[in-house]
Amino acid sequence: MGEQPIYSTRAHVFQIDPNTKKNWVPTSKHAVTVSYFYDSTRNVYRIISLDGSKAIINSTITPNMSFTKTSQKFGQWADSRANTVYGLGFSSEHHLAKFADKFAEYKEAARLAKEKSLEKMDMASSPSQESPADIHSPLTPPVTADLCRVNGTGDDVTLSDASPNSELQSDLSPTTPSLAHSPTTNKHWEAELAALKSNNAKLTAALLESTANVKQWKQQLAAYQEEAERLHKRVSELESQSSQANVIKSQKTELNQTIEQLEATLKAKEEEMERLREEVENAKQLQSQKELLEQKLEATDSRNKELEEQLADVEQRLEASQVEQENFRKSLKTLLEILDGKIFELTELRDNLAKLIEDS
Repeated sequence: MGEQPIYSTRAHVFQIDPNTKKNWVPTSKHAVTVSYFYDSTRNVYRIISLDGSKAIINSTITPNMSFTKTSQKFGQWADSRANTVYGLGFSSEHHLAKFADKFAEYKEAARLAKEKSLEKMDMASSPSQESPADIHSPLTPPVTADLCRVNGTGDDVTLSDASPNSELQSDLSPTTPSLAHSPTTNKHWEAELAALKSNNAKLTAALLESTANVKQWKQQLAAYQEEAERLHKRVSELESQSSQANVIKSQKTELNQTIEQLEATLKAKEEEMERLREEVENAKQLQSQKELLEQKLEATDSRNKELEEQLADVEQRLEASQVEQENFRKSLKTLLEILDGKIFELTELRDNLAKLIEDS
């Protein structure tokens, strides 16, 4: 399966100043994605963060690590392998608490994984059924039968014992008294001494050869260690590239989601703009209708003014006509009164005339 992200959040990333060991140095200009990764192949948890294509956090979680909350929105942990201290600034206390909980969870998982690994190593390194005499160190040459026998006596001599000279002195010391007693014994011990000197020379040559072999093996071991270190660095680089690819893939997924959200928002904004455009058209129509009504209203007002002026004129003429009618009525009344008097006088005149006619 490889290494996969199991939890991600966003935070501002800092590292402790390597010179002062006190001040924080920001490694990102803005909040970046910080992810927990799990490598199922090696059973390892890591914290990785990228700023563009640059890995600003690449920290493997070990059981000895601890995440410390230094404020409501800031936390830190020390990475002895990277020889630095990382700090994260979160946007809220909730995000900090969530990250700290995940750190504790994966730290416990790393501890359990390490215990299982140690148990497997203990089982693999348990004693086998082979004889101890058959087990040799890779840096120690096997002891041959010629080096293990001295003068055919069958006594075992190992390279870890005392030096050949001291061994020779220890073998000669108990025989010194007997050399003074018998010529036969003297010849015997002289032959024995010559054999011991021969064996001593063989042992010395074997030791020199073994020393040369040990130096050669040490050189080969150093070369192997350098090669192993180089391969380890290469594996770390490949793992970093793989984790960076996974982080880039995760960021690409986030960007795709963000693009989809922005497209949906853009579509909603376009619909809103279309609706507003229709409302603007309607507003323009209402404005034109309003202007037309205002023109009609102005025409009506001017017409009303004309009618009011005409009404005032008519009222004035009406008042004048009423005055004339009143004067005419008064004149007519006066005329009627005069006429009544004239009629009364005529009536009296008629009556007088009638009386005169009757009298005559």
